[in-house]
Amino acid sequence: MMRPLRFCMITTFYPPAHFGGDARFVENLSQALVDDGHHVEVVHCLDAYRLLAPEQPVAASPAEHPGLVVHRLHSRFGRLSPVVTNQVGHPLLQRRRLRRILAAGFDVIHYHNVSLVGGPAILRYGTGLKLYSTHEFWLVCPMHILHQNNERPCEHRACLRCSLAFHRPPQWWRYGGLLSRAARAVDLFISPSHFCIDKHRAMGWTAPFVRLPNFVPRVEWRAAEPRPPSARPYFLFVGRLERIKGLQTVIPLFRDFPRAELWIAGRGGFEAELRRLAGTAGNIHFLGYRRGESLQELYRGAVALLVPSLCYEVFPTVILEAFQHGTPVIARDLGGMREMVDESHGGLLFRDDAALVRACQSLLDGRSHRDHLGGSGREACARIYSKEAYLARYYELIEQYRTRGRASKREAAASAT
Repeated sequence: MMRPLRFCMITTFYPPAHFGGDARFVENLSQALVDDGHHVEVVHCLDAYRLLAPEQPVAASPAEHPGLVVHRLHSRFGRLSPVVTNQVGHPLLQRRRLRRILAAGFDVIHYHNVSLVGGPAILRYGTGLKLYSTHEFWLVCPMHILHQNNERPCEHRACLRCSLAFHRPPQWWRYGGLLSRAARAVDLFISPSHFCIDKHRAMGWTAPFVRLPNFVPRVEWRAAEPRPPSARPYFLFVGRLERIKGLQTVIPLFRDFPRAELWIAGRGGFEAELRRLAGTAGNIHFLGYRRGESLQELYRGAVALLVPSLCYEVFPTVILEAFQHGTPVIARDLGGMREMVDESHGGLLFRDDAALVRACQSLLDGRSHRDHLGGSGREACARIYSKEAYLARYYELIEQYRTRGRASKREAAASAT
């Protein structure tokens, strides 16, 4: 614990107007800092959520965590505001409000996904120690996910053609020096995985980077309720129902896999196609969006969590959530997931359909093997991916870089005399 500081979190999405893990992590971190006695304000763009999910009503804002201040940006220009930001790299229609919020003064400004809340230009707004967490690849990829032409993991840049394949207008500011100039205002870039850091380096990003694994809030662990003998075991998928998440590679396997069921918790734009693919299979169930205790029960009862993503995942929150409940994971050997499985010893990896089927069968055949992997994942959550471990290193980095900044200012003042 360090003396109380003033923090500002800047992110495009934040609950309840969000799509997944990065927004929930910002919420978890913000609440943890408030609980530790710090002042925290969050800035996010409500218009961006309405732009990308026009069919989804924005849930009523929950009662905020006591002591946490949330600024939900909404322009009178509506969805045009994030479109302009995306195209010019500046928050032109929200500039005044952003500057007014940051003028209050913060010890630490922590940027997350800033693509539609401010673009690269927002990195130069405000003063204080500046941190940037890479939950995805927006710094080196206009589509965020390094998935070339929406077909395969990206190995060689072809950003213009890729943007058109995703039906997105090109971001012309990426072909100038705006991003590199703005990034100089950031003191430290943080990533939860070595894989993400290595990918940024391979794409030419040279700014200082450190690894700091994400965390999820601790939940009380308890074993799953016994299932009736007649009930078949099930494997679980949790996440957005989009092509890049890879469920279309799993559903055909389960149609011919009578030993277990596939339970799917989530919603998204690819759901209709996935339901069509599942057809009348009686062992594949779409459960819709789940959260809270309902989701926790699903984790506890599953043989394993399946993470078949076809894109480079950086550090999926769902893996940590499964670990907390003593549930192992079976993940595609791609992106940062190998790192998580190797570090935690909490799951299995696969590269093709046959390996996925073998992994599922091995956990069905060996309950003790399943429980051993799940126990290792749960232990890793307590030791490596805990709030306490994250904050200890987070505070250490803040003090280190704030001290470095003060020393640089003293040196500059001495050289000027």
